[in-house]
Amino acid sequence: MDDSLKATGDRMLDDTLGFERLRADSLFTRQLVRALRVPYSFYFRFDSMQMAPVLYPPDSAFRIITWHYTPDDINYRQKGAIQMNTPDGNLKLFPLFDASEYSENLQDSIRTPQNWIGAVYYAVVQKEAFGKKYYTLIGYDENNDRTTRKWIDVLWFDDNGEPRFGANLFAINNDSIFPPGSKRYLMEYRHMGRAKLNYDAEEDMVIMDHLMSPSGEPEKKYTLVPGGDYEGMKWGNNRWQYIPMLAMESRGDGNEPRPELLLDDTGLPDETKLQQQSEKNMKDKKLAPKSITTVPPKKKN
Repeated sequence: MDDSLKATGDRMLDDTLGFERLRADSLFTRQLVRALRVPYSFYFRFDSMQMAPVLYPPDSAFRIITWHYTPDDINYRQKGAIQMNTPDGNLKLFPLFDASEYSENLQDSIRTPQNWIGAVYYAVVQKEAFGKKYYTLIGYDENNDRTTRKWIDVLWFDDNGEPRFGANLFAINNDSIFPPGSKRYLMEYRHMGRAKLNYDAEEDMVIMDHLMSPSGEPEKKYTLVPGGDYEGMKWGNNRWQYIPMLAMESRGDGNEPRPELLLDDTGLPDETKLQQQSEKNMKDKKLAPKSITTVPPKKKN
């Protein structure tokens, strides 16, 4: 079954004809459900299914499988499922239906599996707040031929065991990147612009590129590109606390730079360090060349 899913998934992504990709997605969904119905399938990781990442949280209460396909070479659609870890090995599955195309306000609402804001998830972070478990999900959405999106969403389960997406777990302040009332975070930028948004387990921190518009039009998302600075989020006081600026230091081993945490002993942003880093960044920008060269990104795996 794993081999069949890989072959169908490859067609779903790479077939040159849109209707064939659509047919492959339908077949992939049926094959996946058939495989998940095998008793205790929860413990089979489907390692060959690279086009559909399988994520487990640390407590292994569930796993989430997500993927995408493009029906028309321009727009992307996400699909997915949450499989619960059941004691008897029987299948308990929540299919996920992407409703982002039909939603105007993507950040301000609690969502169900039936009106999920679609993304292909590549990281899950388990936290506890107010006596309840929350699972922060980080994912991407190719979106369309103008912009790419990355998401930080929050998955939790209500008193009936039903999954919900979105939560009031983001600290809002005057410098925040979150509009008031946000239940999830959206990073949207120029298509294939390669902006960073990921979780650093060693620092227990979300690190993201600070975006800028070379044309001075930040309201036009398709103009936004990484500007060379970094922002972050650090868990504290039962919420993700936004840090508007991070000082980055190289690991020296060829990996991405690591953050120097600009926090005080209470876990809140250290204003003195932030001001020092801001002055340093302003100086660096004055010395940097004004022209920006865009390098075509490598194809995502």
